[in-house]
Amino acid sequence: MDLSAFPRVALGSWPTPLDDAPRLAAALGSPPVLIKRDDVNGLGAGGNKLRKLEFLLGQAIEQGADTIITFGALQTNHGRQTAAACAKLGLRCELVLTAKVPMKGDAYERSGNVVLDHMFGANVHTCADADETVQAYEKVNHDKAVTLPVGGSNGLGTLGYVAAAAELVGQLHERGIDNATIVVPDGSGATAAGLALGTELLGWPGKVHAASVSHSAQDAEQELRTLATDAAALLGRPEPELGHVTVTDDTIGPGYGVPTPDMWSVLKLFAETEGVILDPVYTGKAAVKFRELALHSDVPVVFVHTGGLPGFFGYAPEAVAEF
Repeated sequence: MDLSAFPRVALGSWPTPLDDAPRLAAALGSPPVLIKRDDVNGLGAGGNKLRKLEFLLGQAIEQGADTIITFGALQTNHGRQTAAACAKLGLRCELVLTAKVPMKGDAYERSGNVVLDHMFGANVHTCADADETVQAYEKVNHDKAVTLPVGGSNGLGTLGYVAAAAELVGQLHERGIDNATIVVPDGSGATAAGLALGTELLGWPGKVHAASVSHSAQDAEQELRTLATDAAALLGRPEPELGHVTVTDDTIGPGYGVPTPDMWSVLKLFAETEGVILDPVYTGKAAVKFRELALHSDVPVVFVHTGGLPGFFGYAPEAVAEF
């Protein structure tokens, strides 16, 4: 998987740690569990989007861009990491955000990722609906602007997690683990798609379980397959089979970004056993599925921590009520 042909900028600190989690495993009564710490990768409070942005912004700079435009919900982790990367690279950042999650109050609307967006120097455009989003985008788009998709999820962005798959499989091999189940949150799709494609190209015998946090399992799987196929085409590879991949949607609860009791309980479990903080939107929902799978697994289970800590503070009043 030679990725050297693709323009790339250095944004993260690689490899990220793969931590053993013995107290978490003991609390679950499960086989060994490990946490892939993509939340601690160096820039803008960390997170999985940096791997995608290395390729996306590498291409944008090669195309002569001076402005990056992207989209997301109000507490978007992708927007925050894009703003941080643009600050590092000297690019103008326009964040067109839509208030599509039914959360209100100063914590959600002004704290967490939102305040960091402003600190990183991004121009933040908050829109009430799709029509306002289109209008805001049209105002900021220009000849030297490059538009990134939601979550940085396209074929090129997926390559970031193809590279991560090789990194993770190598770390597991160093531990003598050649078969495991990888559990990863699935939102816009490219993180899970890259891990799915990368592990298949490596011939790795383990499984990948993508826990959708926003879409139905059917829609999420189709998106994952499309992204993996697009990335494979960039690499000159045929359409992947992805027979080792499972996608589920049963831990979403009432909807994207809406807390659930199971989510809060698993946040407490990770915190009190390993000192690891998950977020309510992505890792918390996916960790509910991780806990379920670990309880019934006969092989080690790896949880891919995709970050999102700043977003936790957008839910501070709800967290205070819980804990």
